[in-house]
Amino acid sequence: MNNGYYQNGMNIPTTAGYPNQQYAPSISSTEFPMEQSYVENILRLNKGKYGRFYVSFPDSVEWRDKVFTGVIEQAGRDHLIISDPSTGKWYMILMIYLNYVEFEEKINYSPEFNLNTL
Repeated sequence: MNNGYYQNGMNIPTTAGYPNQQYAPSISSTEFPMEQSYVENILRLNKGKYGRFYVSFPDSVEWRDKVFTGVIEQAGRDHLIISDPSTGKWYMILMIYLNYVEFEEKINYSPEFNLNTL
């Protein structure tokens, strides 16, 4: 198509055979720009809090709907990592499957997100 370049001229690798797959440029945690309140940013603001994470796996017969409980350890653009202190298990949940999150305490929220203020 455009030889692996986005219109802004950044050289981003293409994924031959996977037309819907996109690669984002690597950005360190100190280079995040001000962003709007996306789910991953709200979860980052609440790192360390205990919650219930409701997910749905539409293609699974056994795991159609599932609830994970645990502490937010990390949140990325497409994933969430939680640890369950009662079992010692850790989970990586893809954001595409996350429906909603319940917290027992007030959550931190900011409509403008800046990772440098955490």
